Amino acid sequence: MAARTTRQEARERIIKTMVAALDRMIPPEGGGPLKGATFLDFENQAEAFKRAVVPTLLEERAALDEQALVKDGGHCPHCSSDRVYLEKQTTCGEMIGPDGPVLIEKQQCRCRCCDGSFSPSEPGLGVVRGSGTDAQGRGAALSGSDAEIL
Repeated sequence: MAARTTRQEARERIIKTMVAALDRMIPPEGGGPLKGATFLDFENQAEAFKRAVVPTLLEERAALDEQALVKDGGHCPHCSSDRVYLEKQTTCGEMIGPDGPVLIEKQQCRCRCCDGSFSPSEPGLGVVRGSGTDAQGRGAALSGSDAEIL
């Protein structure tokens, strides 16, 4: 298993997104006047900043995960067959988080036995509270520290 990106590439994308959002909220000297006159305006600007940065941060963190790229599809969750192959193309799934949509690139597997299709991600990747089980059919269990991150 391997990550889809490097830490340096992820950091560069996050920093670029963060600087662009910061420049919209607090332009550099000579970049125009500050917008807003009330604290509510400032809060709205901070929310816009968060909606711009947090989804990018989550996308990059998911791409850095060791489970982001698998070499073997494992067993079919539909019929338990091991006659599974990874499809060459990936799909981009959208997850809706509290700060906006997050695009997660996913691999797809197909079963030669039942012709079922599924994502081969390891347990926990892409599983959120209340979603039940993951692609391998195992329940999602969050420890105390994992629950705090979400």
